[in-house]
Amino acid sequence: MNRKRPVLQLGILLAALAATVATAAASERWRTLQAINWVENPRNSTRTGPRGELGPYQFRPRTWRMYTDKPFAMALEREAADEVAVAHYEWLRRGLLNAGIEPTPYRIALAWNAGLDPAINDQAPASAYAYAEQVANLVAELKAREVAGNP
Repeated sequence: MNRKRPVLQLGILLAALAATVATAAASERWRTLQAINWVENPRNSTRTGPRGELGPYQFRPRTWRMYTDKPFAMALEREAADEVAVAHYEWLRRGLLNAGIEPTPYRIALAWNAGLDPAINDQAPASAYAYAEQVANLVAELKAREVAGNP
């Protein structure tokens, strides 16, 4: 009997499991970012917000510059905005994990809206908690639609 075969099969199984976990995490990230976009800019406005926010995720210039050297006006371009959104999402996720907090869509949205430190220290304003609840509800709806086969 070849003893390497069970080890090889276990390796293949672990690789498949890792790919499944990575795919699930990417799906959760996509759902969360989609929900944030719907809450932040439901009418796809190209106007600058009252605090300088711009684009589908309503980035402020300071947040935009944390992740890219591209001009802030490119926040209106979906591809550039998505790149920054993914980077910001991952930064928030790591910050929550480092604080011992599970990075659920609710917690990500709370940190997205209020900032990482207020989200970690439960010092976010009431409006940020309402925002996070709205995003989490949209994420749950998107997930239910996917499960039902109606994306």
